[in-house]
Amino acid sequence: MLLFSILALATATVVPNQKRQATTLKAAAGASPYVGAAIANSHLSESAYATTAARDFNIFTPENEMKWDATEPQQGVFNFAAADNIVNFALNNGAKVRGHTFVWANQLPSWVSGLSASQLDAALKNHITQVMTHYKGKIYAWDVVNEHIGENGAIKDTIWSRAFGIDLFTKSLTYARAADPAAKLYINDYNIEGQNAKSDGLYNVVKQLQAKGVPLDGIGFQSHFINGQIPSTLKANLARFSALGLQVAITELDIRQQTSARNDALQATNYRDVVNACPQCVSITVWGVTDKYSWIPSTFSGYGAALLYDENYNKKQAWTATRDALAAQG
Repeated sequence: MLLFSILALATATVVPNQKRQATTLKAAAGASPYVGAAIANSHLSESAYATTAARDFNIFTPENEMKWDATEPQQGVFNFAAADNIVNFALNNGAKVRGHTFVWANQLPSWVSGLSASQLDAALKNHITQVMTHYKGKIYAWDVVNEHIGENGAIKDTIWSRAFGIDLFTKSLTYARAADPAAKLYINDYNIEGQNAKSDGLYNVVKQLQAKGVPLDGIGFQSHFINGQIPSTLKANLARFSALGLQVAITELDIRQQTSARNDALQATNYRDVVNACPQCVSITVWGVTDKYSWIPSTFSGYGAALLYDENYNKKQAWTATRDALAAQG
């Protein structure tokens, strides 16, 4: 018995140590969680970009290629070319895909704004059905509803909520389940990572949906953070949504820094803390492969350096911290 205990302890010690020496994030994570990145079709022709993405990650989210303006620019006319390239890239590299996104107030083609409520309902059903049918069996999960809770916890005022109220969730999730019963269906949002009015509002919406039997499999926590400002209630908040029987996933992680006062060591600690806060996460996805193409500098003036690879595809301290945190979970 003593010998068996010693061998068991030795095995448990060796495996994490081996994973900490892993040269890719997906190897460090092992079977779980999936480790992903948002990718853009326009960059896949760049060898360093495609090679880095394929080497390190095993789940991908199209940055813009599956949004309404890209897939249905004219009513009833669908264009899947760019999204197909991303899906094929993922599948050819043994990776999964997160579809992104259906019910969002942004990046809608102009024709949507002129529809009546009944016409909008029909268009929503047709759009979800056509897109999900096209990718049926190829998409692991879909961000069905995106960014529809306000900072005060109420449902945002959007074209969708004005037409349907809370039923925007019921309609879209029900249409999605019918289109591809095997795909995991998510609500995805930002500023819901900590316990606050917004996450409380989402929590209450989820409980209402569950009470009505609306199909919902998971919550996506976008996690666009500022260096040094990871919510102290992140772990507890993820746990309370998980306790509802839902999958939880970090879906758009980046940790932006002031470019005039970079602190890569603090950023590395922050990335580690995010991974450690969610041992139950089914996936952890960063919003981009490299700082070279990050959305942060053009959106948040004076900020950047938010991702795991720098502009020259060098691994940053944050990459090593993330690798070590993933390995330790195994």
